[in-house]
Amino acid sequence: MNVPVRLEDRSRQVNIPVDAVIKPVNSAKGKLPVLFEAKSAGDFTNVNKRRKEEAVKMSQLRKMYGDRISYNLFLCGYFDSGYLGYEAAEGIDWVWEHRTEDLSKFGL
Repeated sequence: MNVPVRLEDRSRQVNIPVDAVIKPVNSAKGKLPVLFEAKSAGDFTNVNKRRKEEAVKMSQLRKMYGDRISYNLFLCGYFDSGYLGYEAAEGIDWVWEHRTEDLSKFGL
């Protein structure tokens, strides 16, 4: 799904792709849905090249929707502590594909 955000200089609005937009059944009226980006990696090298992409998306989402936005990762494969630490520092949480029960922590 495409989610509208404003560019850094606020000159225009663009759409950023998000893999899943989920509105929990029991969420309060007016609460934003939970956003997930699916990531898969066959080795540690490629993920560290791409980690800034999620941070940029999170920054754009926060500027548009405030701190109440929930942008998270659904991870499969090899993601090391450097990658995870970088994402956590940006306020991005994650769920491992082999631990889908952790989705309950997001109200899902």
